[in-house]
Amino acid sequence: MLAIITTSLIAAFDSPDLAYGGIIGIALALVGVFVRNKMRNASQRAQADGIVQDARREAETLIKAAEVDAKAEALKRQEEFAKETATVRAEFKETEKRLSKREDSVDSKLDTLATKERNIETNEKKLAKREEEVARKETELSEALEREQAELVRISSMSVEEAKRQLLEIVKHDIENDAARLIDRTLTEAKEEADEKAREVIITAIQRSAAEHTSASTVSTVDIPSDEMKGRVIGREGRNIRAFEKATGVDVIVDDTPGVVIVSAFDPVRREVARRSLERLIQDGRIHPGRIEELVEETAKEVEKDVMAAGKAASVEANIGGLHKRQMELLGRLSYRTSYGQNVLRHSIEVAFLCQNMADELGLDGRLARRCGLLHDIGKAIDHEQEGGHPLVGYEFCKRYNEKPEVLNAIYGHHGDVEATSPYTPLVAAADAISASRPGGRRESLERYIKRLEQLESLATEQHGVRQAFAIQAGREVRVIVDAKKVDDARASKIAHDIAKRIEEEMTYPGEVRVTVLREVRAVGIAR
Repeated sequence: MLAIITTSLIAAFDSPDLAYGGIIGIALALVGVFVRNKMRNASQRAQADGIVQDARREAETLIKAAEVDAKAEALKRQEEFAKETATVRAEFKETEKRLSKREDSVDSKLDTLATKERNIETNEKKLAKREEEVARKETELSEALEREQAELVRISSMSVEEAKRQLLEIVKHDIENDAARLIDRTLTEAKEEADEKAREVIITAIQRSAAEHTSASTVSTVDIPSDEMKGRVIGREGRNIRAFEKATGVDVIVDDTPGVVIVSAFDPVRREVARRSLERLIQDGRIHPGRIEELVEETAKEVEKDVMAAGKAASVEANIGGLHKRQMELLGRLSYRTSYGQNVLRHSIEVAFLCQNMADELGLDGRLARRCGLLHDIGKAIDHEQEGGHPLVGYEFCKRYNEKPEVLNAIYGHHGDVEATSPYTPLVAAADAISASRPGGRRESLERYIKRLEQLESLATEQHGVRQAFAIQAGREVRVIVDAKKVDDARASKIAHDIAKRIEEEMTYPGEVRVTVLREVRAVGIAR
């Protein structure tokens, strides 16, 4: 191409006519060649770039595919490793369980072996002792035979009088032994009869004294009709509630509980005065310090009348005369006092009748016993005002009003604080325990109640042959179902006796618990 252009240029310069046209043609040819070269280079460069980009993309695709394959292979290997690890662990755990069972079995066998060895040692010791005892008895028997032979030899040479005297001495010795055994048996029977008689007396007293089974609450609450009324009870800056607490001597608790205000005081009579006064203030609607003082004073007089009326009613119900006015007042105060949910005045009246019934059965003075029972807890009406327990407080109070020594000793000694000097003191103690422990006499917390039922069922199910046990009637009876194939009728009676014995020894409960064992045989036949 260059040679052609060069030749054309030389020819153009050699020919002047053709010089101008040749120059233009050459220039155009040069431009065309240049353009074609440029275009060819650009096309080649574009093709090269495309090839490079395609190669890069293909390389990236191959790299990504290789990475995905590598990751998939890694995950697959991890899963296989995890499966193999889980399999190995499961095998290890199974092996460990088998080894643990074998170890427990070996320990159990070792314990059994040790127990058998101890039993063998014990039996060997017993056998050795028996051998020693047999040898000793053989020796004693030989010595006794020798003595008898010597005695026979001596008797054969005795006179009639000497033989009579010897015989009388032997008979006297035998009679003394028989008398000792008779006395021992008689005392045992007398104790058994005395226990039986005591049970009969207590049961008769309980049956004859049918006191109402009630429980009184120790918390005083007052219903408030609305929050607006609650605000009026509190008063501006709390002046009404402060005036009320000052007039009554109680604490008034006003919290977020809707519709309720709590009145708290250790003195039950004071708490009752506050409760009634607050209820009347709410009904009246006029709540201010002056009205509060006026209404509290009126209510206190009313409650005093009710207290005296309750004391008189109690003395009339118990048929006790000669009580001082102050004694009747304290008895009336007991109607607002509770002990474990049991109204103390009703408890005292119940104790009075129990004491009378037991005293009548024993040939004692029933009226005096009734007086001892009615006054035994009178100290609880004022024990918060004086130091000491209620037996001491009641003793000192009744001593000021010239009560009989039997009554004073029963009041002071019914909890064992002093020695009983009259037969009425243990009667009061027994009647007090009966009234407090009878079913329904005193409340029991839900937790203790459930625990007692669970313990009853647990004691029953621990017996051999028992399938199920149910505590019913609030824990006063246990129904026990035994397996008829393992337990016969005689064994069922023994199970009932054993369960009752364990309940007596291991549990604390009010009243008595009946144990009923049920043994049922079911025969099923199918006709086809």
